Amino acid sequence: MGESRKIRTIIFYKDYFSEFFVKQKSKVKDKIIWTLELIEELHRVPESYLKHMENTDGLYEIRIQQGSDIYRIFCFFDQGKLVVLANGFQKKTQKTPKQEIEKALKIKEEYFNEKK
Repeated sequence: MGESRKIRTIIFYKDYFSEFFVKQKSKVKDKIIWTLELIEELHRVPESYLKHMENTDGLYEIRIQQGSDIYRIFCFFDQGKLVVLANGFQKKTQKTPKQEIEKALKIKEEYFNEKK
């Protein structure tokens, strides 16, 4: 896949995402990478892969399923084309844990504060 097909660029901010990623089994890592590439290359990313979190200021979740396991990676956009990955976690319940959302919002705030 050539660089030219990219519509968006995904970046990892600090170690937040990496800490989650390195702990995953290789099948999960493969699925995460596959999903991230999809988000970089598709003009319109289906909500089954990338969804805006309700009642948040520009927080999105990347949705990954591997077998019966469900994973979420929070992210946000910077200047429309750059997708910044925040924290990831395995989803064990219907509801997304509030502390994970709060963590993601803190990371987002930290990112934009550092950019100033």
